[in-house]
Amino acid sequence: MSDARGPNETSTDGAQPGGSEGPGYTTPQAAIEESTPEKVAYVMGLYVGTDVDAPDFLGVVDVDPDSDTYTEVIDRVEMPNRGDELHHFGWNACSSSCHTEGLERRHLVIPGQRSSRIHIVDTNDRRNPELTKVIEPEEVFEHDLSAPHTVHCIPDGNILISMLGDRDGDLPGGFLALDEDFEVEGRWEPPGEIEMNYDYWYQPRHDVMVSSEWAAPKTYYPGFDLDDVEAGNYGQRIHVWDWEDRTVEQTLDLGEEGLIPLEVRFLHSPEATHGYVGAALSSNVFHFYDAGDEWRAESVIDVDAREHEGWEMPVPGLVTDLLVSMDDRYLFFSNWLHGDVRMYDISDPSNPRLADRIWAGGHFGDPAPVQNRELAGGPQMLQLSLDGERLYWTTSLFSSWDNQFYPEEAERGSVMLKADVNPRRGTMQLDEEFLVDFGELPTGPARAHEIRWPDGDCTSDVWQ
Repeated sequence: MSDARGPNETSTDGAQPGGSEGPGYTTPQAAIEESTPEKVAYVMGLYVGTDVDAPDFLGVVDVDPDSDTYTEVIDRVEMPNRGDELHHFGWNACSSSCHTEGLERRHLVIPGQRSSRIHIVDTNDRRNPELTKVIEPEEVFEHDLSAPHTVHCIPDGNILISMLGDRDGDLPGGFLALDEDFEVEGRWEPPGEIEMNYDYWYQPRHDVMVSSEWAAPKTYYPGFDLDDVEAGNYGQRIHVWDWEDRTVEQTLDLGEEGLIPLEVRFLHSPEATHGYVGAALSSNVFHFYDAGDEWRAESVIDVDAREHEGWEMPVPGLVTDLLVSMDDRYLFFSNWLHGDVRMYDISDPSNPRLADRIWAGGHFGDPAPVQNRELAGGPQMLQLSLDGERLYWTTSLFSSWDNQFYPEEAERGSVMLKADVNPRRGTMQLDEEFLVDFGELPTGPARAHEIRWPDGDCTSDVWQ
């Protein structure tokens, strides 16, 4: 992935690299073979819940080891308002539209979790992107929705965003659709199909989408309270949708082993009917799959809670993010509270095998500093290079939860770390030379959250 236009660029004869007519790659294997190493990363940066009076921003991080500004935040696109809590974000187009002529993966769609404001950023100049449009919260509230979360482009060039609450921050949530000009189209699904919402992933070849559950915004905004778990205010179900009809066909209750199911990942092959969801609080990873006459979900990885001095209860790993490598061979996930990143061989999707893990920060991790920098939090949002050889992560989860479990994060800021991955051997090694310090920014220490690559990545690209 060079800083010049990448594989999405239309050549002078109008043809796209790899034979595609639109953005992205024709297949996951083409993404592996045709991509070049990432040179910049887009990273959410935020000041919500800190003493710094500044707006959240999109950070441009130099990850080119041959660059003079390697590991530095080389540009920041500040949002026009304070208090958005930028969280997850996505592209206007991805490989799902690779045969749609005229589309380009160029604009980032960046929601504010707390504000419900949606920002559109043009990345035509990859190192100096520009904010071009803001959808104000009132336009979202008109559809009785709030708290935007996961952004996916869909094959026709439109954009779909999961919404976690109604206009008042209560349940139910739903989905908001934008058109390719970033105008709000309205609700995507009939209201009332689900109560709770969080992440989702679709597999168009099988006409299916799977969504997960966090809670009502009013429940998780202030921080984590165990009483809310006992009151049933957090989710434990996933929903299997008919993608075309936009209706829920089946709901799977994961039970007490599936408390707070967050990130949803299908395998990348468009033929696959296997996927995973991480249950954060119960710290299990569930494998979901099409059994022919119905969808099923089974817990295939369990992270044991651990005793810790100063905690009244055993500390769960808190599986807060997971991803699947582009070749569908490995599953990676983070245990934010324990402090480790794990790598599993999923050649047999029903029987993941632990391949390797790294400790870095967290309540049980190696306290050793990286580049003389003390680590304030545990591994959280992950992103893997398309060739599967470099795994990156940041350390902030959500401002109020950070302040509860890692209060130092607000004072020191987040870090972005990297591990070198050997896919052939199934091993990882922490890169001791790589550190992006969000605590050393001109405006003050910032939190860092989700990571995206200009040419697509393992947590956003879908194939038809």
